[in-house]
Amino acid sequence: MDTAIPNDPSNKHPGLGRRKTRGQPKGRQVDLLALAEVRDLLGDRPRRPDLLIEHLHLIQDRYHALHARHLVALAQELRMALVEVYEVATFYAHFDVVMDGEEAPPPLTIRVCDSLTCALKGSDALLDGLAGAVGPEVRVIRAPCMGACHNAPAVAIGHALHEHATIETVTAATKEAVEAGHSHPHIPDYHGFDDYRAGGGYALLEECLNGTRDLETILTALEGSSLRGLGGAGFPTGRKWRFVRAEPGPRLMAINGDEGEPGTFKDRHYLETDPNRFLEGMLIGAWAVEATDVYVYLRDEYPQCREILDREIARVEAAGLSRHTKIHMRRGAGAYICGEESAMLESIEGKRGLPRHKPPFPSQVGLFGQPTLINNIETVFWVRDIVEKGPEWWSSNGRNGRKGLRSYSVSGRVKQPGVKLAPAGVTITELINEYCGGMEDGHAFKGYLPGGASGGILPASMSDIPLDFGTLEPHGCFIGSAAVVVLSDKDDMKVVGLNLLKFFEDESCGQCTPCRVGTEKAVKLLERPSWDQPLLGELAKVMTSASICGLGQAAMNPIKQIMKHFPEDLT
Repeated sequence: MDTAIPNDPSNKHPGLGRRKTRGQPKGRQVDLLALAEVRDLLGDRPRRPDLLIEHLHLIQDRYHALHARHLVALAQELRMALVEVYEVATFYAHFDVVMDGEEAPPPLTIRVCDSLTCALKGSDALLDGLAGAVGPEVRVIRAPCMGACHNAPAVAIGHALHEHATIETVTAATKEAVEAGHSHPHIPDYHGFDDYRAGGGYALLEECLNGTRDLETILTALEGSSLRGLGGAGFPTGRKWRFVRAEPGPRLMAINGDEGEPGTFKDRHYLETDPNRFLEGMLIGAWAVEATDVYVYLRDEYPQCREILDREIARVEAAGLSRHTKIHMRRGAGAYICGEESAMLESIEGKRGLPRHKPPFPSQVGLFGQPTLINNIETVFWVRDIVEKGPEWWSSNGRNGRKGLRSYSVSGRVKQPGVKLAPAGVTITELINEYCGGMEDGHAFKGYLPGGASGGILPASMSDIPLDFGTLEPHGCFIGSAAVVVLSDKDDMKVVGLNLLKFFEDESCGQCTPCRVGTEKAVKLLERPSWDQPLLGELAKVMTSASICGLGQAAMNPIKQIMKHFPEDLT
């Protein structure tokens, strides 16, 4: 270190060490060409930090990677620190950050789903086969659930979902994508704006907006129906709307469309068939809580749903049906943790999807610090029907003492997988035999996941439990978003458990030690020829009691259930 000369006139701060000066400004310098490219991509879009992820998608889509030069330019354009941009870009799986001197990935990526149902249907062999069947201009990697479990195995070619995939069909589709220079998602036929309006759609919303329908009518109908949040938490919907409306304004609304739970695809089903019924329920919710803005957070694995919503929202806005609020679309970037409501809020704000500590709850301090109504896509989908048909219509459905309807996403070893709209409280036996055509030929029913990867696993001997909120908890499981995966005598529970824990290890946000380290340790223990059950039990206790959010708290549920109900598979 230089020593300052106290009486040196060039020393502006006597007594302090003289600092060496740099010949150029500190840090990475902006590449003018990269800056021009970023500005061209952004166009007249606002330069706000909450749009960081949206802007990163623009760069990733154009250049097939996030090069360091573009990250530096984007940081300057948004007036953010480079470290803030970098930490977000490296958090999400669908962004490929390329630093100086590193090789960029090929222009096209094939993602092969390796979550449970796809694994049961041969995704491992598909992954190995594709690796040698495509050229160097294509990258083949593993990826988590894509919401296509009923059509497993599933593959994403670029952003285009390819279902019932085989090496031959994927290779042919990949060749077409390479020749065309892009891949485009298939847009299914759906009930569009004109047909929806012709069938009485948006009449209820119009009544709300013009004052002929009062708020109390809406809230009373929802409360009378006993409709609960269908994203997994199951909180009473009418009560939640009242809570948020009682908070001081301004208030906001956020729609959780990040259904990343392995085995879940019901929200996709409703967006691909009747998107305007969802939009009307959403806009009624925004009216009910006087939300100035609505943010729709949709997982990146559903580009076809995004295109549908872009089309239909434009029609809704042109018709003046959203004049009471402003609709914003937000695109996820491959992070299961963002299905947790507070992590979703962080992502909408342009940050890493790290769950927040509670309290305060989002209904009080939510998006951008404002009281926020958060609903799942399917929850608001049913608002119009419940109000128009009456709460008794909804609550009159149900079996085994339960009330309402449930959209069960069924996959695995059944003849007819798919979204099954059935009475709440059906048993797994009723669901398989009455709605799914029975078990696949040559397969005997062995067990089932009633609520996706985190909802636990039960044996066939416990097939008479009603599938609904509150019925499975005494058995160490929960219904969650009703993602039902059916297993057979051909399935090894040790393999099933390892598959599920590898998913949680990959998807842990890393914020808290019990989850970050616990999932890693669990995978290593499960990879051993013989499971150390006492040690796994201790690890499960720590993770369940000390993790910040539901991912770490529920990650060991399937392992605990396998050890309890399937000891024969562990010998």
